[in-house]
Amino acid sequence: MMRKQLAIFLIAGSLTTLVDFCIYKLLCHFELLNLAMAKSIGFLVGTLFAYAINRLWTFSQQTHGRGTAERFVLLYVSTLAVNVAVNSLALGLLANLPVANQQVQIAFIFATATSACLNFLGMKFFVFRTANQPEYQ
Repeated sequence: MMRKQLAIFLIAGSLTTLVDFCIYKLLCHFELLNLAMAKSIGFLVGTLFAYAINRLWTFSQQTHGRGTAERFVLLYVSTLAVNVAVNSLALGLLANLPVANQQVQIAFIFATATSACLNFLGMKFFVFRTANQPEYQ
């Protein structure tokens, strides 16, 4: 069961990441916001998409379970902070390296990989847990 969910999560996550990345790159391209704000907005738009696709497809919950949306928001607020922090840290570390023209993309990958790992674990064991999984306080 977990392997299947992980495989679907990777597909759903790829689509979510594409949504996040496109919004982020558009905002950066048009210089509408600073990099941290652009990253935050991209992540939040991806979050809305992620909730729907993961609830319905990855974890097969056709109805909203009690507290599911609240737990999802708590998880994503936490991983948003991690995502933006990792992105900013990576941008700082890459600033003086010869990859300067690709630093946004590289930082995005590091930030996304970190938050994706945390999101799967959080959704599996906290947000969309099944009746036979223990209640986490």
